[in-house]
Amino acid sequence: MTTRQHHAFFHDHGIAKRACSVMHEMDSMGASHTWCFVIMPDHCHWMLTLKGNASLSQTVRMFKGKSSRLAGLSLWQRGFHERALRRDEDLLPTARYVIANPLRTGLVSRLGDYPYWDAVWL
Repeated sequence: MTTRQHHAFFHDHGIAKRACSVMHEMDSMGASHTWCFVIMPDHCHWMLTLKGNASLSQTVRMFKGKSSRLAGLSLWQRGFHERALRRDEDLLPTARYVIANPLRTGLVSRLGDYPYWDAVWL
């Protein structure tokens, strides 16, 4: 998911932490099971399994709406890109790739130094 006009809203610690909390809240509400996520300055990656009756579009819309309301800003660009994993053995390598985004983009030299990510394997 990409922020509106690729603005780096998530350089703001408070906004980034609120977005992280909404991802956890989506799981608590029973809408999703999050495998991992990373909030980058101008976009995020979210690996999830849908739960309940909501579609992927509805779940993403709930996330975007709630995170924007908490930030008091219109954060998100319309739409999103999705990729379905077909094999369970692809889950962990894909999660490692997702979580390594802050390293690949040079935001940090150690993943542990980046505060806006989570994974169920921790």
